[in-house]
Formats: sequence, structure tokens, C-alpha cells
Amino acid sequence: MTGRYLVYTPAESKPNEKRFDVAWRRFAAVCRSLHADGLTYDVQLNLTALRPHVLITASGTAKPRKIRAAHRLQVPPPVPVQRCRDRALEVSWFLPENATRRNSNTSYWGKHQERYRELSGMAEDYLRAEIEYWQELETLNRQREHFKPGRTDETALADDEAAA
Repeated sequence: MTGRYLVYTPAESKPNEKRFDVAWRRFAAVCRSLHADGLTYDVQLNLTALRPHVLITASGTAKPRKIRAAHRLQVPPPVPVQRCRDRALEVSWFLPENATRRNSNTSYWGKHQERYRELSGMAEDYLRAEIEYWQELETLNRQREHFKPGRTDETALADDEAAA
């Protein structure tokens, strides 16, 4: 591959300082890009012409760029199925039809009091939406477990027996 890049510069840098800075950044960006692609390049400065410019001639075969770790998509870890089940149960306790089933004297309610204060402040519609969300997430995580590589019907049955 051979390519030419032409970057025009202003005739005088003092009165056109912004244009000069833009041209210099463009020149530096082209050189960085060519270097990242593994290409060789030659630079010719012609600052005495009627239109001063920088000519960059690149040659070679471009190599594929590596994606830096900072630019990779980070997928959050899956929420455990048990936590989804617990959250769905917690939310269901605050629905109006379960008001009589709550016993505030149990140790379970004492431990999770902060979460329950948060949930009790929500409207009923939001609670129903949240319970639906956690139940759906539980289902998805169960399906993810089912399709793990190396999992066979025998290991699935063994996991079910161990859980029981």
C-alpha cells in the first residue's frame, strides 16, 4: 500500500496561530495513525511555497490494530439466581395483598430493614415492575446455567440432587 497525505499550514504562524495548531495536530494524528498501522512514512516539509504544506508519503502493509483493554466492552458479572429469587420475594412482601403476612418481629426483617424502607416508599406499580424484573432475571440466569459449556444432562441432574 502506498498513500500520500497533504496537510496545509498557514504561511505565517504568528497571525494564524489557531490554524497552525490545527494543522500541527492533524499532522501528528496522521503520523500516529500510520505508526499504529505499522506503515513506514516519509515527511517532506515545503514551507516556502505559495501554499505551505507538509507531504506525508506512507508505504507498507497495514497490520491489524490491537484493541486496548480500556476500550473493550466490560460485561457485568451475572446476578446469582438465589439473589434474584430473594429480591423477588422481598418485593412481593410489599404488595398490598401480602400486608397481612408480614411479621416485623422476625430476625429476617430486622437485618433487611433498610431495603424494606426503600421498597415501602415505592408505589405499587413500581413494585410490580420490580418483581417482574427480578423474576425475569432469575429465569435468564437459570437458562445461562443450563447452557454452560461442558454441562451435560448427568451433571445437571447431579446439581439438582445436590441442591435438594
